[in-house]
Amino acid sequence: MTVDIYEAYFPASCVYNGVTRRAVSVKLTSDSESGHVTYTASVSFFPHVEEDDYAVSYDAYAEQILFEGKGRRSKKREEALLSGFRNVCDNLAESLEGTIDWTRALWEPSPR
Repeated sequence: MTVDIYEAYFPASCVYNGVTRRAVSVKLTSDSESGHVTYTASVSFFPHVEEDDYAVSYDAYAEQILFEGKGRRSKKREEALLSGFRNVCDNLAESLEGTIDWTRALWEPSPR
């Protein structure tokens, strides 16, 4: 079963395939099946031409597997992965020659 542990949208800067991107979607995703779990961080830059434009294009996309192994989802592991999540996303953004403005979220989930 695939679950988005964390997903948010932030202002960003990236030019990819000749298209200026002004926002980014960042995600921490867990995929757990048959006693095997994988956690993946991903970034996806998109144009965000208008304030309500959240049409994410997946051509300016990068991901990194943060953990893969036997077991199942763990709150403790997820908290540890989230503690370094921004640094991982910054590195992924850099691989696409982009930057993320973490100072304000365009959309972020409410705390649970």
